[in-house]
Amino acid sequence: MHRRTMLLAAPVLLAVTLPGTTQAAGKTHRLALQVSDNDPDKMNAALNVAANVSRLYTDRGDEVDVVIVAFNAGLHMFRADTSPVKARLDSFAKSMPNVRFDACDNTIQGMKKREGKDIPIVPQAKIVPAGVVTLMELAEQGWVIIRP
Repeated sequence: MHRRTMLLAAPVLLAVTLPGTTQAAGKTHRLALQVSDNDPDKMNAALNVAANVSRLYTDRGDEVDVVIVAFNAGLHMFRADTSPVKARLDSFAKSMPNVRFDACDNTIQGMKKREGKDIPIVPQAKIVPAGVVTLMELAEQGWVIIRP
């Protein structure tokens, strides 16, 4: 590349990459929300964040993918027998196809061993091998990780 061409291109590159600059519509955003506490208020906060982020970016004409990853005590939010938010998970699954729910199998197996029974997971959730590993891999792929 010619030196003059490089100098002319540099401001354009900076304008695209500087925080706070406006991006063209059609961008895809990726957000992962960590739920690791058995706290319905925190789970509802995560669901509120997912809904608000989804609505804002959709209104802007952008795509957004959201995954809520539950592990440790937070897995209770995705347990069919203990979840205080089952109805809301069902509503999300029907109205927000861009939001998915990942349940940690490491936690499921630990609970199964401690409780001596199978751990039923809500049908909206997908079982992943390890919640923390899922979050790590999403971060490595450029997803933003938030713990509401």
